Amino acid sequence: MALNPFEHAGAASTISGPPSEGDYLGDRLFRAVARACAGLIIALLLFILWEIGGLALPAMAQHGLGFVSGSTWNPGTQEFGVLPEIWGTLYSSLLALLLGGVFGVTIAIFLSQDFIEARLAVVFRTIVELLAAIPSVVYGLWGIFVVIPLLRPVAGWLHAQLSFIPLFATDLSGPGMAPAALVLAIMILPTVAAITVDAFRRIPYKVKEAAYGMGTTRWEAILKVMLPTASSGILAALVLGFGRALGETMALAMLIGNSNQINLSLFAPANTLASLLASSFPEAGQIEVQALMYAAVVLLLITLLVNIAGLGIQQYTVRKFEGKV
Repeated sequence: MALNPFEHAGAASTISGPPSEGDYLGDRLFRAVARACAGLIIALLLFILWEIGGLALPAMAQHGLGFVSGSTWNPGTQEFGVLPEIWGTLYSSLLALLLGGVFGVTIAIFLSQDFIEARLAVVFRTIVELLAAIPSVVYGLWGIFVVIPLLRPVAGWLHAQLSFIPLFATDLSGPGMAPAALVLAIMILPTVAAITVDAFRRIPYKVKEAAYGMGTTRWEAILKVMLPTASSGILAALVLGFGRALGETMALAMLIGNSNQINLSLFAPANTLASLLASSFPEAGQIEVQALMYAAVVLLLITLLVNIAGLGIQQYTVRKFEGKV
């Protein structure tokens, strides 16, 4: 007669039981600590806004919205405008997001969709993530001594052949938008790739098996099933990468040329808000410091609007592709 494994099961052998007082206490403590940390983050953000806004208030009162639409930065005549810097910030960040986003998602597909063995995928992923540990100033030096000399012949040929196109209307004589955007794309690539890999790995393997069962090829399963399913995670990676690009300082200050102009050409020098803050603060007087704080407020608002827009797009994508409310 076979033994019933549950015949002698008693209270002492139960696998689970009701939560104890210690469990309830630990849960309450964790919730309290989590709420306290969230409150501290909000308080820190408000404190930063209070300090920067307080220093920028005189410049806001004096220049108003003309500060955002102006294109002259001259401390001697007390003329301050950041429209070229806003243009350079958005233009360089969008170019970097285009390059870094495409290559980041491509690398994530290569590492997570069984194109190579799992052990090799871990090695390659570690190498990609190590790019995030390289200091910004090292990227800037690499851009000056390697990227700009490599791009200069290509830029000269494009300018000679396609100078009638605004993108190639100028030649790359030194620092400019193209080397800055290229280096910036490499800097945001680890963020995009790592988060996208995690987004693919959160998809149950049975989803891919179901796609194969419907007769799809590998690329049809990746492009028509896996990418839409992981779209919310991919968008989160792109938003984080774009936010990183907006706030990058040292590499751009070394590579973009720090020229106060608006130019569509990829090879023309430009400037960004972060580069303006980094290069102007050491020698700024009181009035210029107030204007620089105003520029910092503008940069914070741009970053906030980008994150809000990214969150809205991400929620829309979740509802459309993942069926969540």
